Amino acid sequence: MKCIYCGNAESKVVDSRSTDDGNSIRRRRECLQCGKRFTTYEVIESTPVLVVKRDGTRQAFDPLKLKGGIIKACEKRPVAIRDIDALVTSIEKQVYNSLDQEISSQKIGEMVMSGLKELDQIAYVRFASVYRDFRDVTSFIEFINAFK
Repeated sequence: MKCIYCGNAESKVVDSRSTDDGNSIRRRRECLQCGKRFTTYEVIESTPVLVVKRDGTRQAFDPLKLKGGIIKACEKRPVAIRDIDALVTSIEKQVYNSLDQEISSQKIGEMVMSGLKELDQIAYVRFASVYRDFRDVTSFIEFINAFK
């Protein structure tokens, strides 16, 4: 690791520990030439996953956007935020573990619906009403009847 003070490429690790979030390692280093100390962080490099939308456009997978949609569906429902976080984490793992660099928004929507069906039925129906984009009341009623 190159020293930020003198540019020397040789340093030794004095201290190493995980960060509070557990997603990176903090290392204290000491330059072998000038003796000054500096901190580096080591993080896992992940390849971005692109979400292919219905209209063919692509955008980076964003767990925060996913969480926002789930929170909206669970609004005014007795669903704990830790349960929502667990669902988001589960979907995020499925997306990254698929090892695909692209995933369709429909596939993500199905994952959300599957999780919400177990979590809260009203939130499930709310999400489905937006996700399925029902054109009329009849198709929505058919969906509800199939759900029973």
